[in-house]
Amino acid sequence: MAMSNWNKKRSVMRHYNQSAKVYDSQYCEEQEAKIRRAMNNLTLHEDSIILDAGCGTGLLFAHIVEKAKFIVGLDISRGTLKEAEKKAKNYKNVALILSDADNMPFFNKSFDAVFALTLLQNMPSPKETLNEIKRVSKSSAAIVVTGLRKAFTEGEFSEMLEQANLKVAVLKLDEPMREHVSICFKIRR
Repeated sequence: MAMSNWNKKRSVMRHYNQSAKVYDSQYCEEQEAKIRRAMNNLTLHEDSIILDAGCGTGLLFAHIVEKAKFIVGLDISRGTLKEAEKKAKNYKNVALILSDADNMPFFNKSFDAVFALTLLQNMPSPKETLNEIKRVSKSSAAIVVTGLRKAFTEGEFSEMLEQANLKVAVLKLDEPMREHVSICFKIRR
């Protein structure tokens, strides 16, 4: 089981390493629309510490850099992080980390908001990934999660979030997209 999980991650890493230089030209418009929709339904405070888990080429940074005290972009692909670095050099409050989203090198309850855009369908066990995201999120953190419709039906996506003990504040946004976009919060027990 563990080896097949690593094989999937290695395959994803290779894919994004190879496509990193052209990723923005292929997916920028779609990613930007998803980010705008999420941001229209989310309030960030300027003292927020934000994690972009699976940050890819760093497209989110421009949308949140002035709304955050500090942003950490994390990705398993060196190729996409090199592209993200080009964007991050324009900002003093962005740091990048090469790491696996299932084993993040952060203390519990470190972040005021976590973004996991286009991440879950690339993970061997999305539920484990959501648990790790919850671990590094503060109790009141907003967690923005997306999932490709070709990987998850709306019901499967909602059920996955519910099973991860996340309260979905916003799931249906404007018109349909290629991805489900949700803004969630931890369920307090």
